[in-house]
Amino acid sequence: MTVPVFVLRSLPILALIAIWQLVASSGAVDKFLLPSAFVVAQKVVEDFASGDVFVNVGYTIYRALVGFAIAAVIGTTVGLSMSMSSKVKWFFDPIVSVGFPMPKISLLPIFILWFGLDDASKIAMIALGCVFVITANAYAGALGVERQLIWSSRMLGASQSRVLLDVVLPAATPQILTGYQIALPISLIIALVTEMIMGGTGLGAQLLLASRYANSPALFASIIEIAMAGALVVNGMRILRARLLHWHEETQVTTD
Repeated sequence: MTVPVFVLRSLPILALIAIWQLVASSGAVDKFLLPSAFVVAQKVVEDFASGDVFVNVGYTIYRALVGFAIAAVIGTTVGLSMSMSSKVKWFFDPIVSVGFPMPKISLLPIFILWFGLDDASKIAMIALGCVFVITANAYAGALGVERQLIWSSRMLGASQSRVLLDVVLPAATPQILTGYQIALPISLIIALVTEMIMGGTGLGAQLLLASRYANSPALFASIIEIAMAGALVVNGMRILRARLLHWHEETQVTTD
């Protein structure tokens, strides 16, 4: 009998939970430091039953996705434009080179000063944290397009915009989507960090509240819920990539 793939993929997680429960039940670690997996699971179920988890997950994913979407539009446009225009590259290349390695979270106090403590500053921080990754991958993907395709299109009379939309963009899409897949978890991380710092609503704020009141089961439950939200978003992006690249060789199943 063939074991389903999702069951096999779940075994390491189930093993980790079993080890967690054994260690917590053994008494080797104080229950405050490591509560029982059953107690934490009960708290997660309570959060689902009360609807709190849906509210907090909704706020966090909303901020992450809006910031990510803004970064995707700006980063993809700038990256592709840099590959097609030396003037655009001359202007943006130093900015990307300086901004890419910089810890963007250090600018959060400035964003709070400019945009306040509401969603605007959190979303702006997320967009800034993702845009450089997306720009770099879009630029690299466009540079990887075969020059013969671009030259042939121009010889056939295609305009610069048609070359960009009909040749460069489709050929660079796998690399662009790779940038998206890297940036999406970053958007969630920044959303959580900003919520933990600024409070309000969301999974980060819930985690901060549990820590502030030394509620150990709620703290671990928040971590589980964050992991679930992350898995939801990342797997959603993976499925979207497969759908968008159904024509690409990386999605083709070959048999010998």
